[in-house]
Amino acid sequence: MSIRVQVVRAWPRRHQTVELRLEAGATVADALAASGLQLEGVGGYAVYGERADAGRVLREGDRVELLQPLLADPKQARRRRALRNKE
Repeated sequence: MSIRVQVVRAWPRRHQTVELRLEAGATVADALAASGLQLEGVGGYAVYGERADAGRVLREGDRVELLQPLLADPKQARRRRALRNKE
């Protein structure tokens, strides 16, 4: 039995989507290998917006998202904005 999944990589103002048919029991790592997408610079993975590791087993219709690495610590950025607004 096979399942359908999508693998999505997004950049500012563009994205790339690959639709795949994989064997039941396939993992995020299997989907990444089959996608043919460039994995350089990927900061992590998610399935429908929830963080996932490469060993997560996929289900029919899942969307695997390739995440960009954080450019700044969100807490530090918030503190900097608060200081700027204070001044």
